[in-house]
Amino acid sequence: MTIFSGLSQKAETLRKRLGLSYEQILGIRFAVNVGISTAIVWSVLQYAQSASPLLAVASMVAASEPEPTQAGKIFRARLINSLVGCGVGLLFLLISGASEWSLSIGLAVTVLISSLVVRIRSMWLQAPITAALVIGTSIVHGSATKGIVDGLHRVAEIFFASLVGLSVSWVMSKFWIIRKGVD
Repeated sequence: MTIFSGLSQKAETLRKRLGLSYEQILGIRFAVNVGISTAIVWSVLQYAQSASPLLAVASMVAASEPEPTQAGKIFRARLINSLVGCGVGLLFLLISGASEWSLSIGLAVTVLISSLVVRIRSMWLQAPITAALVIGTSIVHGSATKGIVDGLHRVAEIFFASLVGLSVSWVMSKFWIIRKGVD
């Protein structure tokens, strides 16, 4: 018996003793995943130059799904739609510079590409949010170059945080096995 299976058996015994359902214990593991992932993301990004740990933590929560298969699907969808949003945002900045109309049209085009071409409905929102970060940062700073640099930093932070959420979810699922339907 490995240490992990021994801990999982103790957790299962405790779950039964407390009368918790599969969903309740999964929720507890989700809370642990989010706590661990937040500590990692916040600590790492606190030392990165001009990082935005708060936005990254919000992204990490979305990728911290307690069931690793679902977490992987979410991560993949977030990554693809983030790349679409980043690509469209960068394209609009290169073509039109930092302007309010480029934000409106860029977000609309991003939604069309995400919904009609990529078609991963669970993360349709991720593409225009990412495009808004890239284009909007340029508008706020009045510089397409500044927006490109800051936007790419934000996308990298989101990717890092989502990867942390996915990794912690996977590790915890191996460490803390929860059997469905065992009551």
